[in-house]
Amino acid sequence: MTQTEASKTIAWFEIPAANLDRAIGFYETICNVRLRREPMGPMELAIFPYVAPATGGALAKGEQFKPGETGAIVYLAAEPDLATVTARVEAAGGKVLMPPVTIPNGKGVFTLIRDTEGNTVGLHAMR
Repeated sequence: MTQTEASKTIAWFEIPAANLDRAIGFYETICNVRLRREPMGPMELAIFPYVAPATGGALAKGEQFKPGETGAIVYLAAEPDLATVTARVEAAGGKVLMPPVTIPNGKGVFTLIRDTEGNTVGLHAMR
């Protein structure tokens, strides 16, 4: 991906939370903002306010999120589309951790991968 192919490298971030209510209270207090709760399949999110094209993010509670272990997950922009980028992962020495997930309301599609260093990284694309 070249800079001209994508307007930004980081598309989204998620901060793991074991206790979503406690985490919301903490981040609303320190950032002086209101987070918006939103279910996402088996996960629960609390989304930080943002206005596109700014990068958005959320607190995330779910089985794949392990506070203190996985750390925050950064979602990279997967351009030109998720399938093209995901197809490159294993050839580059990584591993695809889950099938693509379609985000409701036309917000795109994402997957999680493991890089060559053992980090979990998200990939996001609009298609």
